[in-house]
Amino acid sequence: MKTLAAVILSAAILAIAGGAQISAHHSHAMFDTSREVAITGTVTNFVYRNPHVFLFVDVKDEKGQVQEWAVEMSNISNMERRGIYRSTFKTGDTVTVKINPLRDGRAGGNYTSVTTADGKTLD
Repeated sequence: MKTLAAVILSAAILAIAGGAQISAHHSHAMFDTSREVAITGTVTNFVYRNPHVFLFVDVKDEKGQVQEWAVEMSNISNMERRGIYRSTFKTGDTVTVKINPLRDGRAGGNYTSVTTADGKTLD
């Protein structure tokens, strides 16, 4: 009986420890959450998968050079609660995305909201 109790206790501890690692996933330390910037451009790809949905947008800089921005979003269930579905964005759509930019200066960030060409804001 003691052996069975030890096995059950060990399994419970491992399950809790494993769950803690899964929920930790990763931090948002790579994003500058003290700043929010808006980018406007053309959707080139919308990757609708877990653990994160990604929106790729071609943005013209002040010199007219096009740069692709990678916008990290949340998981599919969170996106659907916000009204964002697999069919929401299509290649060629014009969008304005508000993001917390990457700290290292690369063209990307974590989205805070996105406004479609028809003026609908999803956040």
